[in-house]
Amino acid sequence: MLLVPSISVIKGRTTRLTQGDYTNEKVYDVSPLDVAEQFADHGIDRIHLIDLEGAKKGSPVNYPTLELISGHTDLKVNFAGGLHTDGDIIKAFEFGAESIAAATIAANNKELFANWIMSYGREKISLSADALNGLIRIGGWQEETQISLDTHIEYFYDRGLKYLKTTDISKDGALEGPSFEVYAHLTSKFPELCIFASGGVRNIDDMKKLRDMGIYGVIFGKAFYEGRITLKELEAFIQTS
Repeated sequence: MLLVPSISVIKGRTTRLTQGDYTNEKVYDVSPLDVAEQFADHGIDRIHLIDLEGAKKGSPVNYPTLELISGHTDLKVNFAGGLHTDGDIIKAFEFGAESIAAATIAANNKELFANWIMSYGREKISLSADALNGLIRIGGWQEETQISLDTHIEYFYDRGLKYLKTTDISKDGALEGPSFEVYAHLTSKFPELCIFASGGVRNIDDMKKLRDMGIYGVIFGKAFYEGRITLKELEAFIQTS
């Protein structure tokens, strides 16, 4: 199972929100590049870089942070946040993204996102399907929809989607454990998907449980930033996985 730290950025700073609440912002006293280098030094080979300003605005803002990390580390960067056009994607790749993840455009323009999977390739385009009470949320989780998580995923699964990142928003930043039942359901219903579980991870034991369930990768953030998961633990997990 892949371990993928998330680095969320506002104004070039390492930031965390809880359940997508922009009024509940916590800034950490470590730059995105510094934390990325720490991960790289301990066996991590990829990160999920979230442009929180871009997600809220509807177009990416923190390309310079993407360029800084991709230019100074060997990390594979999955970039997300406000990617709504081909121009946005091309620019993300030019600044060093290895792949991108998109959420809002997939809900608002399904045909376009499906075309991205075909035109850029399944390895380059991943779907972020983040839900609260089983319904997709978009626009940096600020906008409600009436689209069910299963229906949303199934549409793109039938059109060649390979990588899915899904978050139970109620669990995000709460450090109460992931939604194991949701991931068990999704791995059963969509057996060919490479699923990245996100939200609620408390410790290494949660990661082990997700691995044993057959989850392809886990995206984590707050548990590391709050000291509940250490770099040494991550390194040991990678070596034994």
